[in-house]
Amino acid sequence: MTRAAILALVAVVTSLSWSAQPVTAREAPWCAVIGNGEESIYWDCQYYSIEQCRAVVLAGSRGWCNPSPYATPATQEKPAAKRRTRQY
Repeated sequence: MTRAAILALVAVVTSLSWSAQPVTAREAPWCAVIGNGEESIYWDCQYYSIEQCRAVVLAGSRGWCNPSPYATPATQEKPAAKRRTRQY
């Protein structure tokens, strides 16, 4: 194979693999709000569940978990479906 044919083949395979997976940019819905000293606060917004955030805060970071102000509605956790119970 010639060099041009190999490059064309690589370009086709790369474009097919990239187009098969949709790209979605989204912000994580939870932030660890960490105090770095007197009146210094850092928002670490990379957690997709409150459990992930709590693990960081409980591991020694002084702070708390807060819903992200940057999250879009698509990244918010959906509420659990309410189940109906039959009353006999």
